Amino acid sequence: MTLKQKTDPWSDMDLGVMKRVDSKGRYDFFWTKVEANAPALLLRLEPGQEEIKPLPKLKNVDVRYRALGERRAFIVSLLEQAQIDLFEVLCRDIVEAGENAEEATAALSRSIRRTQRWHHLLRGGSLKRLSVEEQRGLVGELSVLRSLVDAIGPDAAIEGWTGPSGSSKDFELGSTCIEVKAKRSAAKPYVRISSEDQLSDVPGARLFLHVADVASAIKPKGRTLHDHVKDTEQLLVSAGDAFGTWEAAIMATGYDKSHDYEDRRWDLVGAKNFEVLNGFPRLNTPLPYGVTAASYSISLDACEPFEVQGDLFLTVSKEHDIE
Repeated sequence: MTLKQKTDPWSDMDLGVMKRVDSKGRYDFFWTKVEANAPALLLRLEPGQEEIKPLPKLKNVDVRYRALGERRAFIVSLLEQAQIDLFEVLCRDIVEAGENAEEATAALSRSIRRTQRWHHLLRGGSLKRLSVEEQRGLVGELSVLRSLVDAIGPDAAIEGWTGPSGSSKDFELGSTCIEVKAKRSAAKPYVRISSEDQLSDVPGARLFLHVADVASAIKPKGRTLHDHVKDTEQLLVSAGDAFGTWEAAIMATGYDKSHDYEDRRWDLVGAKNFEVLNGFPRLNTPLPYGVTAASYSISLDACEPFEVQGDLFLTVSKEHDIE
């Protein structure tokens, strides 16, 4: 008795041949082979459909748009044949995500987001849902991002959201930087500074500390984390390149739309802004030799002399116009 050899969708397929993934599928997903006989998955775009950028970059996998006759296609191809089993799983996951969309633009967006999710996974990232404190922090940052979209426009606002990329400041907006801290509204009047760089000076820029009171409760009504993300996304969805930058940034925070966040509601109760100037309660850099990775708490009472009166985001808008 001989075991049946496992075959993949590209077995015995010639270069350039296209085979529809699902004959009953809503969208044009095809198995194909591209240069160097590389296995690939393509999603054929609708005529005139706008491409979503930037695209994720995966090790041993090429992700790009290509011409396909008179139309364009989103194509994911494998560069390392030894990984074909994992690549097939990736492709089928992308197709499943795309087929669940309501229309073609959303199908492309979901396919790219699912590819980005795999990028996060293959880099060693965790796909576990965010902790309660991580959710609180994200709600605070999203509230600032929405205010910045209103103040300086979607492109400048999303480009300035540098926290998800690992920057020491949550927002870097040219001559203005903003560090965001979210705290429980009933918590003691302290905020945690997680590194010595978060409140360090930036040459040529003003630095502000935005402290948001973010209340949470397990209750049936109110706004979930998904709602806060959706509110922000709606400001960026029609903003061209800004939307692609948004998708990469929100994924980098560890947020995943497929996770269940329906058990907790988040309310923005209020916020205060402080300008970090000489005399502000903080650790000054550089730290003494041999001291590194410092974290500490600061009292908001001690920050009161530095509280900003007026609209912080109007100040950001004026500074942005000067540039």
